[in-house]
Amino acid sequence: MRRYLEELKDFSKKGDMVLLIMLLIVAGFGIVVITSATSADKFDGNFRYIAIQLVSVFLGVCMYAAVSSLDLDIMSEYRGALVAFNCLLLLMLITPIGTDNNTGNRSWLDLKIIAVQPAEICKITYVIIMASVMSAHQNNISSIPSVAHMVLHLGLLVGLNMVVSGDAGVSLIFVFIFIGMAFAGGVSLWWFALAIGLIAVGFPILWPYLGKYQQNRILILFDDTIDPQGINERYHYNMNLKSLTGGGMTGQGLFGGTRTQGGNLFAQHTDYIFSSIGEELGFLGCVLVMIMEFAIIARCIYVGIHTPDYMRRMVCYGAASALMFQDLVNIGMCIGSMPVIGLTLPLISYGGSSVVTIFAMLGLVSGAHARPQSLSHERYVQPYRG
Repeated sequence: MRRYLEELKDFSKKGDMVLLIMLLIVAGFGIVVITSATSADKFDGNFRYIAIQLVSVFLGVCMYAAVSSLDLDIMSEYRGALVAFNCLLLLMLITPIGTDNNTGNRSWLDLKIIAVQPAEICKITYVIIMASVMSAHQNNISSIPSVAHMVLHLGLLVGLNMVVSGDAGVSLIFVFIFIGMAFAGGVSLWWFALAIGLIAVGFPILWPYLGKYQQNRILILFDDTIDPQGINERYHYNMNLKSLTGGGMTGQGLFGGTRTQGGNLFAQHTDYIFSSIGEELGFLGCVLVMIMEFAIIARCIYVGIHTPDYMRRMVCYGAASALMFQDLVNIGMCIGSMPVIGLTLPLISYGGSSVVTIFAMLGLVSGAHARPQSLSHERYVQPYRG
């Protein structure tokens, strides 16, 4: 504990302040566009949304500092406890406090004051678990036992999340974290080729087990005969795409978007806030968002490249993978190239738990920046006191 308090005290000197400033800039921009998106009459005032987002950013900074000061080696040693924590957290979804929070999936915990999405927290611990497993097998990372061990942890988390919540979108984040870390960690490309082959074979078998609405969300990307009039499956898709492209080069101005201020967009402050940005800030605003988002990802990769310790390097790549997947899917949903799976745009979309957990997850990257090498030896070697 004393060591942790010392690290926390030195956070401003050792932590990744560049990354923190980037996060605050993006989160600040997010608050501005959320203020505009929630000024529509249907929200009955936007003070609550602004206040929650501001408090979430403050708590996020606190979590960033707290996680940045943790010793990753100690957390790795308690990998089993982290796995148990993830399982218990997800199982809480089947208790009376589990709720769908009007999303259609039972993936939230209603704590009265706030609603928390357990899978968001599990992203952080899963990155640590995955990095710990890979570090233990780093000398023979492509062996069958090594890959099986990694797949076991992925299957446990994804399987449990799908059973208790049915939220495929969040489950896919875990899969993408796995892919990103495995690729960066040196797992043989033959394993990826095998996985692609298994997916190709298994997809037709699993397809009938998807719900009709899930099938249509995928099919409308390729089949123009599904809801051609745009009154069912394509309704929200069409409205948000029109908003995204309706702002032209520079947009209609903040608080001036025709559909945004008319309240005609679905989830215009959460899942589809990128469409609202396109309408009010135009193509340039969208480009600015993408530059800011991918600058954060680039910073995570930069820290990982300059981190000599394998486990810490994998943590950086895991955090980058999680953010990259959410960015690609959310923006892809808005431009019509990805199925709708309900993922927010990191730090831009409204959502307290999402903001706090992203800050916390990137606190792991800051910790790798502050302590690029393992400090475990200091816990066992008594310093000379002459």
